[in-house]
Amino acid sequence: MKYSEYQPRPDLLKDKIILITGAGDGIGRAAAISYALHGATVVLHGRSLNKLEVIYDEIESLGAPKPAILPLQLSTASSREYEHLVDMLERQFGRLDGILHNAGVLGERVALADYPLEAWDEVMAVNLRAPFVMTQALLPLLKKSASASVIFASSGVGREARALWGAYSISKIALEGMNQIFAAENSFPNIRYNCINPGATRTAMRAKAFPQEDPLSLPTAEKLMPAYLYLMGDDSLNMNGASINAQD
Repeated sequence: MKYSEYQPRPDLLKDKIILITGAGDGIGRAAAISYALHGATVVLHGRSLNKLEVIYDEIESLGAPKPAILPLQLSTASSREYEHLVDMLERQFGRLDGILHNAGVLGERVALADYPLEAWDEVMAVNLRAPFVMTQALLPLLKKSASASVIFASSGVGREARALWGAYSISKIALEGMNQIFAAENSFPNIRYNCINPGATRTAMRAKAFPQEDPLSLPTAEKLMPAYLYLMGDDSLNMNGASINAQD
């Protein structure tokens, strides 16, 4: 199917509780608003409380279900902080129906021979360790869902190693592998795991990676939402361990 042409029903995510990391701007922000408008109660994660509060107010003004806010520094989050996250979601909602692991950092666009260790550690912490630790920690809440969807944000350089993409490419290649292993182990049949590659999109990260590119030549994050809705909703119940392109 052409994911970009998917037409979700208006109540696709009605009554679902969905956590979105990196919801402060770009694709995460677009997904938060789109999921909310399709009936979900979204839990907004990000580094900037101010940005999350703006999105919170916007979602409320649209008449969508009241969201929740979860500030958490993924690069340094401790086991205790993840336990607190689980406790908070357990108390407030009792379950979780989906996670969109959208948060990510680009790191440096330099050769591995010159790659700074601090940048490497931050990229691996946010892009790889955090999605693993958060997914593992939240499994008890995902188990309580009738059908839970976990989506990992991949990249073209997560399918094929590319020079000068350093830790970012390596983290995304590893993420693709983690997605397949979670799916293959099928520890809880009600939980499915899939990757999505947004492709070239008009975001701040893309502008940092390609400063010479005209951002107006790229699709907005909102244009990608059909694919993001498809993977999160029950129309993708039979898809597990896949990796799709949002613009296909």
